Amino acid sequence: MSEAPVITSRVRWLYGFGSVAYGVKDNGFSFFLLFYYNQVLGLPGAYAGTAILIAMVFDAVSDPLVGVWSDNTHSRLGRRHPFMYASALPVAIIYFFLWNPPQLSDFHLFIYLTIAAILIRFFITLYEIPSSSIVAELTDDYDERTRLLSFRYMMGWYGGLTMALLMWGVFMTMHGEQSETTYRLYGTVGAIAMLVSILGSSVGLHKYIPHLKAPPERDSYAISNLLRDLKVTISNRNFGALFCAGLFAAVAGGVSTNFNTYMNLHFWEFTPEQMRWIILVLFCSAGLAAILAPIVTHRFDKKRSAMGIYSVAIVFGAMPVLLRLAGFFPDNESPYLYPIMMCHVMLDVTLIVMFGIVQSSMLADIVEHSEMSTGRREEGLFFAARSFAAKATSGVGAFFAGVALDIINFPRDAAPGDVPAEIIWNLGFIFGPSLMIFYMMALGSISFYRITRTGHNERLQP
Repeated sequence: MSEAPVITSRVRWLYGFGSVAYGVKDNGFSFFLLFYYNQVLGLPGAYAGTAILIAMVFDAVSDPLVGVWSDNTHSRLGRRHPFMYASALPVAIIYFFLWNPPQLSDFHLFIYLTIAAILIRFFITLYEIPSSSIVAELTDDYDERTRLLSFRYMMGWYGGLTMALLMWGVFMTMHGEQSETTYRLYGTVGAIAMLVSILGSSVGLHKYIPHLKAPPERDSYAISNLLRDLKVTISNRNFGALFCAGLFAAVAGGVSTNFNTYMNLHFWEFTPEQMRWIILVLFCSAGLAAILAPIVTHRFDKKRSAMGIYSVAIVFGAMPVLLRLAGFFPDNESPYLYPIMMCHVMLDVTLIVMFGIVQSSMLADIVEHSEMSTGRREEGLFFAARSFAAKATSGVGAFFAGVALDIINFPRDAAPGDVPAEIIWNLGFIFGPSLMIFYMMALGSISFYRITRTGHNERLQP
C-alpha cells in the first residue's frame, strides 16, 4: 500500500454516496415491502414475513462469506472494487422485479417474494460489505473514521428519505396507498437510484485503490484454514459485544419499522400529505446527526457516547405510544398531535442515526485490535457482521411483524379510522413497550465493549 490519501471532503462525499443504495433498499424492506405484499397484493402476513425471514437466513451465510472473500481477494482492482462493480446492475434489475411481480396465487407469490428477497439481499451484500469496509483502510485515525461514517449514514438516510418522500408525497398522492401502480413506480425509481449510487461511488473511489490495504498472504486458502481463522476472529470480545447489540436492536427495530406504515396510517391516522412534511423534517435529523456524532465522540469516548445516546433514545422513542396507551396523549383529532409528533420524530431519528454512526465507528476500531492477536486485517468480516445485523431489521423484524398482524387479526385493505379500537391498542402495545425489552438487551451488550481512544492510539504506534 502506498502513502495513505489525505481525507478531504470529496473523499467523504464519495464514500458516503454509495450508501444511498443501501438506504433505498432499507427503506423499501423496512417500511413498505410487508405492507405492499400484505395489504395491496393480499398475501397473508405470515407468508410475507416468512419470505423475508428466509432471505435473512441466507444472509447469515452469505454475509460472512462475502466478507472473508473480499478480505482475501487479489486483483488489479484491489480487494473491494471487483465486488462493488459486479453488484451494480444485478441489484437494480432484481429490485425492479421485486416491486413488479406478475399475477400469482398466494403460494406462488410467496415463492416469488422469497427468491427475489434472497437475490436482492445477496447482491446488496456484495456491494455494501466491501464498500463499507473501506473506511478502515482509508484512515486509521480514531476521529476521522467517525467523520467518514457520518457522511455514509447521512447519505444512506437521505437515499431512504428521498424514496419515502416520493412515496408519501408523490406516488401515494397520485395513485393512493392501496394501488399497485404506487409501488411499481416506487420500485422503478429505487432501482435507478441504486444503480447510480453504486456506480458513482465505486468509480469515484477507483483512484484510491493503490492506497488501500493489500490482502494478507496465506500459505493456504483451504476451507478448513479459513474456518479456523474465522473462529479466532469472531471470538474477539469487543466484536461479540457489538454483534449482540446489533442483533437485539435489529429485532426490535425490525418490528418497529415494519409496523411504521400501519402506525402512521391507523394508529396516528396521518395522511400522506402530513407524512410528506414529517419526512422533510427527517432530512434535518440525518444532517444534524452527521454533525453531532463526531463532536460527541471527540469529547467523550465512543463507548460512553453510544451508551448515553442509546439510553435516551430507548425511553424517548417509545414515550408517545406509552402515553397514548395510558390515556395521557392528545387524540388524533387534536390540533396539537401533529406538531408534537413532528418534533418527536425529528429528535428520535437524530438519536438513532447518531447511535448508528458511533457504533459503526466502534466496529472499525476493532480491526486493529483483532490484527494485534491474529496478524490479519479483516475489515470485510467485521463489517459483514454489521451488515447482517442491520439487514436483520427487515428479516426477523418482518417475520415477527407479519405473524403479529395475523395474531391481532389486523384486517386487510383497511381504511384509516375503520380498524377496531382494540386492534389499534394491540398494535400500539407491540410497537411500544414490548420492544423496549430488546432495546435494553442491546444496551447491556454494548457495556462489554472495551476499546478506548488511548488503547487504539497505542496500537497504531510502530
